[in-house]
Amino acid sequence: MKYTISLISLSLSLFSISVSIAAPVEKPKIVKSEKPYIGQMQYMTAAYEDTLVHIGREYGIGFVEMRAANPTVDPWLPGAGTRIVIPTLNILPDAPHQGIVINLAEMRLYYYKTPNGAPLTFPIGIGRDGLKTPLGATSVTRKKADPTWTPTERMRKEDPTLPAFVPPGPDNPMGSHSLYLGFPTIAIHGTNKPYGIGRRVSSGCIRMFPEDITQIFQMAPVGTRVTVVDQPIKAAWIEDKLFLEVHPTQEQAAVMEHEGSIPDYQLSERDLSMIMRVAGKNVQTLDWQKIRKVVKERKGYPIPIASKADAEIIKTVQ
Repeated sequence: MKYTISLISLSLSLFSISVSIAAPVEKPKIVKSEKPYIGQMQYMTAAYEDTLVHIGREYGIGFVEMRAANPTVDPWLPGAGTRIVIPTLNILPDAPHQGIVINLAEMRLYYYKTPNGAPLTFPIGIGRDGLKTPLGATSVTRKKADPTWTPTERMRKEDPTLPAFVPPGPDNPMGSHSLYLGFPTIAIHGTNKPYGIGRRVSSGCIRMFPEDITQIFQMAPVGTRVTVVDQPIKAAWIEDKLFLEVHPTQEQAAVMEHEGSIPDYQLSERDLSMIMRVAGKNVQTLDWQKIRKVVKERKGYPIPIASKADAEIIKTVQ
């Protein structure tokens, strides 16, 4: 499958953001990333046979991410010649920049090979309603290639036709590799249903594309720190502009998946506080009308909401 691709590059020198999150077992080290973002936005022109599912997998983007970035596009038949937004620019989550960081709201996993380096990032599937993926800090306790899937007692009650176990192979829901976590019955693993990546479809585990789980399995040793957060709104200064990245919440993901939009959403006090904190001394330049629009649309990629140049203009006027 061939695509016509154009890139908008953000070759930027950035201001560092110090981030930390409390862990229940040990206090994480405060580390600074050289950049508060990774990647760059991309765009492509769809062919007749394309779908957002297939385009997303080609670029390492989950389904809800693709749907949010392209709200007016038919996800199953975009149409030949349709311009598709590929949201491959991400502000880093506000969490320790070490080991594995999972942001449930954006359904994305970040892996830091080095504590303050640029991470690798992958789309994931997460727990559905009533079976949410747990939040907090844990670690990789063991790893297993060709795992056997054993349904839990709850699963057997919900579906009595389930077998006692499923051996390794193409029918195994855990895919080819699994990283077991300190959270009970929770693992990062592959899947035999890749269309579920970027959606809330699991029983709490973190699912990855078959081609992605093999990478994490090889890179992340037993003992790797894992931090799970839920941050639908992220903000960071990129050069002289403040960018806001807003994703659907977990509760809104299903609506976004099916409708391409969500009902109106108001900024919470927590959201306001975070945006103002990141804006810092340039808080007076914030465009609140634009911020409300970005929060309502929730397109899942960074959009500028303020500029340091505007701050200089305000100073001159004053």
